[in-house]
Amino acid sequence: MVYFVGAGTGAPDLITVRGKRYLEQADVIIYAGSLVNRELLDYAKEGCSIFNSATMTLEEVLEVMVQAEADGKMTVRLHTGDPSVYGAVREQMDLLDEKGISYESCPGVSACFGAAASLNLEYTLPGISQSLIITRMEGRTKVPEKESIESFAAHQASMAIYLSTGLLEELEKRLVKGGYAPDTPAAIVYKATWPEEEAHICTVSTLARTASDHNITKTALILVGNAVAHRHYERSRLYAPDFETEFRGKRL
Repeated sequence: MVYFVGAGTGAPDLITVRGKRYLEQADVIIYAGSLVNRELLDYAKEGCSIFNSATMTLEEVLEVMVQAEADGKMTVRLHTGDPSVYGAVREQMDLLDEKGISYESCPGVSACFGAAASLNLEYTLPGISQSLIITRMEGRTKVPEKESIESFAAHQASMAIYLSTGLLEELEKRLVKGGYAPDTPAAIVYKATWPEEEAHICTVSTLARTASDHNITKTALILVGNAVAHRHYERSRLYAPDFETEFRGKRL
């Protein structure tokens, strides 16, 4: 059996209880070494075989899984954040399907939620935004044209932009072209929840300069939208005295 486990944002105690249990039980762990905190491997039992997928191809990862299955061993494929977001897990699952190997997924805390916690943000502030857009700039991995930064920026919703720290000058241009004002609040969160975390509030037009000033070139998440500044929002209707719910009557 193969378990795809989300390692969380970085802090070893932000893995789920279920994910930790799988790590403790695993006979084989294949972890994303370029991003996953190695402290999570401390949960592995004695004798567990550990592989760093940063140095492996997809075929080599599959070979380890197939051999472990043949030996009757349990494998954990440990991905950063939540495997469903930029985890490249579907291609692994399809190959396992071809081999008749069973697998399950265990969710994790994605970077955008670690970053929000670091800044005490609420992405969905009433009157500001009720949506969170998770996206990325186009790099070596293509982005469909209909999912351009400009098209998403037109919604004026909260945005969490992954894998784009090296493209901030271009990102600024596209955000403004799409409709964000240059002075729209933004933030750069480097390695959210790690001991070396850095979080810097800025604006859309100062993203590149802020990253340069702090020597941030990778492993950062970009947040954009008025929710970052948490000003001029409306109070939630759910807790308003004149709002009746199944559990509480109006209190006028």
